[in-house]
Amino acid sequence: MNLSRPVLCRLFVTTLLVFGLSLPGFAQDAPAKDPAPEPLIDNAGSYLAARLAAADKDFAAAAEWFAKALASAPQDPTLLQGLLLAQISLGNFDGAATTATTFLAQSSTNNSVALVLVASKAQNEDFAGLLGLIAQGQSVGGALDDLVAGWAEQGQGRMTEALAHFDKVIATAGFEGLGYYQKALALASAGDLEGADAILSGPAAGSISTFRRGLTAHLQILSQLERNADALKLFDASFHGALDPDLVDLRRRLAAGEPLAFDVVSGAKQGIAEALFTYASAIGGKADEEVTLAFARAALYLRPDLTDIKLMVAEHLRGLGQFGLAADAYALITPEDPAYHMAEIGRADALSSAGDTDGAISVLQDLVKAHGDLVQVQLALGDMLRRSERYAEALVAYDAGIALVQEPAPWAWPFHYNRGVCLERLDRFDEAVPSFRKALALAPNQPQVLNYLGYTWIDRGENLDEAVKMIETAVRAAPDQGYIIDSLAWAYYRLGRFADALAPMERASLLEPVDPVVTDHLGDVYWVNGRQLEAQFQWRRALSFEPAEKDAERIRAKLEKGLDSVLEQEKAGQ
Repeated sequence: MNLSRPVLCRLFVTTLLVFGLSLPGFAQDAPAKDPAPEPLIDNAGSYLAARLAAADKDFAAAAEWFAKALASAPQDPTLLQGLLLAQISLGNFDGAATTATTFLAQSSTNNSVALVLVASKAQNEDFAGLLGLIAQGQSVGGALDDLVAGWAEQGQGRMTEALAHFDKVIATAGFEGLGYYQKALALASAGDLEGADAILSGPAAGSISTFRRGLTAHLQILSQLERNADALKLFDASFHGALDPDLVDLRRRLAAGEPLAFDVVSGAKQGIAEALFTYASAIGGKADEEVTLAFARAALYLRPDLTDIKLMVAEHLRGLGQFGLAADAYALITPEDPAYHMAEIGRADALSSAGDTDGAISVLQDLVKAHGDLVQVQLALGDMLRRSERYAEALVAYDAGIALVQEPAPWAWPFHYNRGVCLERLDRFDEAVPSFRKALALAPNQPQVLNYLGYTWIDRGENLDEAVKMIETAVRAAPDQGYIIDSLAWAYYRLGRFADALAPMERASLLEPVDPVVTDHLGDVYWVNGRQLEAQFQWRRALSFEPAEKDAERIRAKLEKGLDSVLEQEKAGQ
């Protein structure tokens, strides 16, 4: 597997699910039994603007408007809580600490207040105060309380008490992997490298070693134990495909016999950051994205140097639709960082999502100038240009990427597939077919490639038997993909197998209920099966889904004249 950073967060989630982890998550603060009344403020406009901004996840605007509203009601808990959540989402933990303290003077604690107070104590390395917070009931969430307490105990020099907290997590069903990982890091940071290796090489290794930071920690520990040869074997068994510069350098150093420093965690403060980061990864996809962002922001507050956390923060901001903030988060990663190219790819995607396609392409073009020797960079530029329908330029990027692949590799199939798509869109289909076949040679039965090539052949009236077999294989590989099932139904339709087309076409419509092409096809299939009224109904639905103008004109013609007349007219015009 090539565990590159863009998929790091998803790998954490997958890994922790493998652990069997079922974290309760940092739940939204529970509403009070008697909801608090709306705040009584003079500037009601500021309050309403703040609530609207918060609902839109516009954290900067929310923070500004809540602060303005507080000017006329400085002790109001509702306003303080709104400001606190906005400050956390922006990563402003210094400001959040002041807000949390003011909030506590007016109301009882909650998870967001506890998170800020814990992060503040950890930042100042006030581990005694941190343990006092937990003892007072300031809970950041379930097992995370014990992980934080464990690191705080280590920060106090009480390793026995620290390990007891980690063991408590390990003994909790569903939390074993998380506890083992943190315990191994704690042992290693305290100098017990043999104990850490015993964990990472033992029963938990199958889970912990499937994500990048766990592997990195183990490689560093083995190197510190003067076992670079074993570390190199572990590396080669774990990482495959196109390696990013960080991994290339890591392998080079191991092969050269250089000792790797153990720097995944160097002390209690970094350990707490790691616990927050891992927890955020664990609940990602299960908790609200804003909640996950809060943990990631807290982790970054404690470890502003850690690239992996910066990438996680940026990814969650993108997920919340805050593309400007996401681009800013990616921009925190400097050109000297080995992950700079991945951050720039993410920044380009954020700019594109915000509607700045030209800016996104410019970012990637600049990146090619600096890192054009990286396959991922060429692929990213090619994909961005292809999505912008700049197919000829995209071909140049795909060809450059293909030239960088030294040997046939299954992971390289998208280069050839997307190259074929560009050629087909440029009306160079005969040149495209070898690229599609190369993609299939690298990734046999890849449904996306089978569907595209098969559908295109069907639409062109060429290689019909092979095309149908391809699409049938694609459907078996991806039975819930509506657009592929649509291709199968359309193939039957084009072959005159109208009755056979009916069932898959209806299923495709259920899976893609608002797709104009699928709905249009369903109308055609109904028509040839003698169900004209239903056909007209589907064509009208297709028009409501805003199809391309060329398709819309044809649909309107079918509604006016019927499918038979349109087909006859098209045949006569050939």
